[in-house]
Amino acid sequence: MGTYVPNTKAQQEAMLSALGVGKVEDLFAAVPQEMLVGDGLKLPHGLSELEVRKKVTAMAAKNRVYDTVLRGAGAYRHFIPSVVKSVISREELVTAYTPYQAEISQGILQSIFEYQTMICELTGMDVSNASVYDGGTAAAEALAMCKDRKRAKAYVSATTDPSVIGVMQTYCFGSGMPLEIIPAKDGRTDLDALKAALGADAACVFVQQPNYYGNIEDARAIGEIAHAAGAKYIMSCNPIALAIMETPAECGADVAVGEAQPLGLDIAFGGPYLGFMAATKAMFRKLPGRIVGQTHDVDGNVGYVLTLTAREQHIRREKASSNICSNQALCAFAAGVYMTAMGADGLAQAASLSMSKAHYLADELAKIGMPRVHSGEYFHEFVSACDKPEAVLKALDDNGILGGLPVEGGILWCCTELVGREEIDRAVAIIKEVC
Repeated sequence: MGTYVPNTKAQQEAMLSALGVGKVEDLFAAVPQEMLVGDGLKLPHGLSELEVRKKVTAMAAKNRVYDTVLRGAGAYRHFIPSVVKSVISREELVTAYTPYQAEISQGILQSIFEYQTMICELTGMDVSNASVYDGGTAAAEALAMCKDRKRAKAYVSATTDPSVIGVMQTYCFGSGMPLEIIPAKDGRTDLDALKAALGADAACVFVQQPNYYGNIEDARAIGEIAHAAGAKYIMSCNPIALAIMETPAECGADVAVGEAQPLGLDIAFGGPYLGFMAATKAMFRKLPGRIVGQTHDVDGNVGYVLTLTAREQHIRREKASSNICSNQALCAFAAGVYMTAMGADGLAQAASLSMSKAHYLADELAKIGMPRVHSGEYFHEFVSACDKPEAVLKALDDNGILGGLPVEGGILWCCTELVGREEIDRAVAIIKEVC
């Protein structure tokens, strides 16, 4: 913060004088004395900026940073153009939060509007909100969107990310919404089991595309099955994959959600991440969170405002389907800058490179006795059979390579455009020695 200057002692005294009190403690006179910490917090003395920098740098040095990453499972390392961090680090934007006063918030409102527009273009849907906390939250909120008096049961494919299923189960437990897991067959949603399971109480069907195992689902068929049963269809999508795959709209989805971390956000242990949500026009009034709209002022100038719902939208909690009234504005801004910098061609290239490199890795692993567990098409993740997963991953780790994730049946691998052919060949050579 280049222009941040803390207030001086004299300024503090002037403010206290204007308020008519002698010291800061007088501001808390109404608080019961037993609630106050009388002898202070007993914190150590503060450090200088240089000392803090050295201390934090030493702590950060304990982190393990891999040169080669062959793991995804919900967090993906993609190339991020330098312009993304340059723009979102601008001082007037880095603390942007709630743009209530539209007359002085046009910049951040426009950035959110552009983000929403690009999410709609990626998904093919009619409307997007200004984001939610993460992909798991978006998935759970989508279930709630589809619930009504007669239809209150959610059906979720077992091929969905287990951590996302956990979030949905937590939400459904709290709201009393039944949730049934549809089994998998050869790494994909079992369509026959789905048809047999859906009943008159079916509110929605949820599927991840590509799914947790990297496999491409028959999304159109799932949508047709859901709609034939009178249920809504929710698709959770990888936003990079959407650059070259069918959009949720083309597959008949009513709601599209997902984790937008691949769109310009660094992989990190726990985030911050970004949940995107988009829906058809028929569903847009049930979309939770904020939506920024474009309008015109009295002079005909283009302007941007929070629209459809306000922060106080869920005062009547008993009738609300969601109590989210916040968003991930800075992360959404980063995603918007990333999509702008990459463009449609850049996103498609990143997706194509990721996919081709994953297929190359799969072919090379098959040559040394680690074939794919599942058949059919896949994007940039796949599961390979492995008799010694712990030994394989340890050998890779010893050589500065973060290997895939151990899952039932083998190892879940991932490639993005950042993984070179030489890195793949080196990893395969190491694995061959172990196996």
